[in-house]
Amino acid sequence: PGSRGSEEEFNWLLKEEVHAVLKQLQDVLKEASRRFTMPTPGLESQLKQENFILGSSTMDQVKGVLTLQGEALTQADINLKVTKSSQVLHFQFREDKQWKLQQIQDARNHVNQALQLLNSRDESYHFKTGAEVNKLMDAVMLQLTRARNRLTTPASMTLPELATSGLMKMFTPPMPGDVMVNFYINLSKLCLTVYQLHVLPPNTTKNFKPTGSSVLHNPGAMFELNNNRFEVSHVHKVECVVPWLSDTLVFFTISLQLCQQLKDKISVFSSFWKYRPF
Repeated sequence: PGSRGSEEEFNWLLKEEVHAVLKQLQDVLKEASRRFTMPTPGLESQLKQENFILGSSTMDQVKGVLTLQGEALTQADINLKVTKSSQVLHFQFREDKQWKLQQIQDARNHVNQALQLLNSRDESYHFKTGAEVNKLMDAVMLQLTRARNRLTTPASMTLPELATSGLMKMFTPPMPGDVMVNFYINLSKLCLTVYQLHVLPPNTTKNFKPTGSSVLHNPGAMFELNNNRFEVSHVHKVECVVPWLSDTLVFFTISLQLCQQLKDKISVFSSFWKYRPF
């Protein structure tokens, strides 16, 4: 009699509880997806524009005001206090330019792929085995882990890659040859890094050793570009929390937990679904 009860319980789990959890998952992920595409109040066709101020203390040699609209930086206004001369350089995006933050775009795509997987198994769908549920949970968890990883691991770049990236062509006035910038997302923060460089004279006795790729390069890092050798003299990093990215990271954690809990429940019944079809 005991085993009979477990079998019925498991049938109930496959029929009712799985769909209840899938519904919960869908609700959480819809909220996450919505964060990536918040409309402007009153202008539903337009994504909301938000301004973020990076570096505000008097100590900061870099100040940036960045305008984020979904995954796009639509405006960037950067002030840099040059260390030697204490003059202030000012750059902003040209009117016709915006910079897509690939990390946000990718994370959003992964969330939407997870939602599509869930939508393909609506209430009317009957799961026949626990293995089938597990397979769906693994596929959803893979997308959510990828989404989270895109926000938590910015791209590693070499200094020549940074120097020749499209970002450097976005500014007016054009960036001088001894300044480089990079934008990226790290967890829920929008980060701006400004590098000041100096050219190493051709006859320098300094041991030239090009630096590999990194998210953030340190002073002293060297690279070669167009037959010139450069060294990073100063690095300025400023950042600012983007509240809706904090929300999405929380939603990812909740969703991954829901998936794992359902998998754990099913493994309790594994002795049944391994040996018999339901």
